[in-house]
Amino acid sequence: QVQLVESGGGLVQAGGSLRLSCAASGRIASNGVMGWFRQAPGKEREFVATITWVGGSTYYADSVKGRFTISRDTAKKMVYLQMNSLKPEDTAVYSCAARDTVIGRFKYWGQGTQVTVSS
Repeated sequence: QVQLVESGGGLVQAGGSLRLSCAASGRIASNGVMGWFRQAPGKEREFVATITWVGGSTYYADSVKGRFTISRDTAKKMVYLQMNSLKPEDTAVYSCAARDTVIGRFKYWGQGTQVTVSS
């Protein structure tokens, strides 16, 4: 079982930056993958970025590529999402997620943190 708690959301002007953090507790599988997803009002949840727990391989949605950076600290069991050049369309609730395998569905989810980008 893995528990995830996000922090770092807030209100920022367009062009600004925020760093989201996700604190994980419990056992993270060696083949585990951590991810960030977001859901804007009235829209479906969408993928933002993933990172493998061992190796740190990353993958990004086209909409955030070059602006967002996902990273992890395995010793602290933390996952981060550095968001730069934020746009109003990045406004959403951002959630951290984890799965135990390289592929498959994300099994564990945090409660989410609100990010609001004003124009």
